[in-house]
Amino acid sequence: MLDFPRWKVWAIIATLLFGIVLALPNFFPEETVAGWPRPLPNKQMNLGLDLRGGSHILLEGNPDDVRKARLEILEDIARSELRQADGGPIQFLDMGVRDGAITFTVRNPADVDRAVDTMRKMSRPVGQLSAQRDIDVTVVDGVRVLIRPTEAGLAAETDAAISQAVEVIRRRIDELGTREPTIIRQGDTRIVVQVPGLQDPAALKSLLGKTAKLEFKLVDVEADPALAATGRAPPGSQILPSVDGPPVIVKRRVMVSGDQLIDSQPSFQDGLPVVSFRFDAAGGKRFAKATQENAGKPFAIILDGQVISAPRINEPILGGSGIISGNFTTESASELSILLRSGKLPVALKVIEERTVGPDLGADSIRAGAIASIIATILVAIFMIITYGRFGIYSVAALILNAFLIIGVMSLLGGTLTLPGIAGFVLTIGAAVDANVLINERIREELRKGRNVISSIETGYREASRTIFDANVTNVIAAVIMFWFGSGPIKGFAIVLTIGIITSVFTAVTVTRLMVSFWLRRERPQVLVL
Repeated sequence: MLDFPRWKVWAIIATLLFGIVLALPNFFPEETVAGWPRPLPNKQMNLGLDLRGGSHILLEGNPDDVRKARLEILEDIARSELRQADGGPIQFLDMGVRDGAITFTVRNPADVDRAVDTMRKMSRPVGQLSAQRDIDVTVVDGVRVLIRPTEAGLAAETDAAISQAVEVIRRRIDELGTREPTIIRQGDTRIVVQVPGLQDPAALKSLLGKTAKLEFKLVDVEADPALAATGRAPPGSQILPSVDGPPVIVKRRVMVSGDQLIDSQPSFQDGLPVVSFRFDAAGGKRFAKATQENAGKPFAIILDGQVISAPRINEPILGGSGIISGNFTTESASELSILLRSGKLPVALKVIEERTVGPDLGADSIRAGAIASIIATILVAIFMIITYGRFGIYSVAALILNAFLIIGVMSLLGGTLTLPGIAGFVLTIGAAVDANVLINERIREELRKGRNVISSIETGYREASRTIFDANVTNVIAAVIMFWFGSGPIKGFAIVLTIGIITSVFTAVTVTRLMVSFWLRRERPQVLVL
């Protein structure tokens, strides 16, 4: 137990030096670390919202928006399926959304059964093992078909929409350059967003509150503009508000959707801010085909249900890219490009709670945590030195090295330190010397039995190590469970606790054993007072 090969000695020393070097940037201001030469480590622990300050926002999605979007998709699919039905197209009249269902009349009563079968092919099972379907198809008055989404189907759609919204929000916030945002679901329809270091939540709310649903639709040039003022649109068209003008009547059919965008960037055209965009291969072909077939006609660029521009297609656009112009500022053009790059939100989100944590409160928390850590370390050090003498000094040295390793590992992994994380750090300080207490007490027992110094130390480390490893394995299991099922501060506590357990076992057992081995070889004591 006390024999260390040369390679193992250097491996332990290298590990300790590596951990200390990684931890050092955390003891200097961020501006100073940024100016260090490149080979030197410059990663620092991220501070959570409760330590660094920042913004906390609680968002809620409206299931009614999911229902509305689902009905719009069903209507488009139903029109397409009826035109391409087996046995020939099925003629229908008056298709639209009424009372939460898609309804249409089959022109030829003989085609009703075929229309119902065609519509039922659109249904999908809810879940892999469920017998429930996502839509229900019924016939009313012999010739009118109703397609209604089921509650199980809508629940599954809502769950998928909120999960997708979490990822869209994450991409948008990452574009802001913030560090370690916390974005988690809360319940069925809510999302918690915490962004450390962001003191003004207004820009964040503006960025997260927009669905960024981009669509390109043809303007209905045949419709009477006077109809827009009355709120009535011809069949197959709809009236949409315009950002800088009167309402516009557009075709319901989407030429190209923003879902096929792969990039958007703010730029300038004729000295004015604009947003350039680029489609993927499929979207580029669809956009090129739409502009070829409708050259000379105006088309509307629609964002979140508002027409932001309605230019004329002067010539086919074949490159799969284009420009959105409007009354943009540099900031609004940059914001729109972020929204389009991150993708559209599948459901509109409403801010129902917001809080701003000031940096002063975070500084107080850090100061209080530092004071608690220092006091805990000093008291533990005094106790160990008084109780175990030289071996207590080794334990204290291992305790200090353990603190450096925890900070170094968290910096390397980019971990976030929260107030519960500081609590886990303080807890680890006490737990770090627990292993040394077990070892030292076992050595005392062996000395009382009459063993010599070397035999007592070897037996003490060997026998106590089993108990130490068993006890800490159970602690790690508990920490992993907290991390898996917990969120936010609970995860922060679990991360620090897990790292602290691993490093404390290494320093308390391996590092102190190395120190004791050096002392024994140098002093060769015949008597040990412990």
